[in-house]
Amino acid sequence: MSKALLRDEEGATMVEYGLMVALIAIVCIGAVTTIGTTLNAVFSDIAALL
Repeated sequence: MSKALLRDEEGATMVEYGLMVALIAIVCIGAVTTIGTTLNAVFSDIAALL
């Protein structure tokens, strides 16, 4: 019975790691999108000044 419980905990840990990876990926995508939009505006301003 203790082996079955250990397997259940490993499965839960795997799900938790998967959720953490998904959350980190969402944060990274959001950050890259925001930075890209900001950089686009900066480079557009620079191009207008040239």
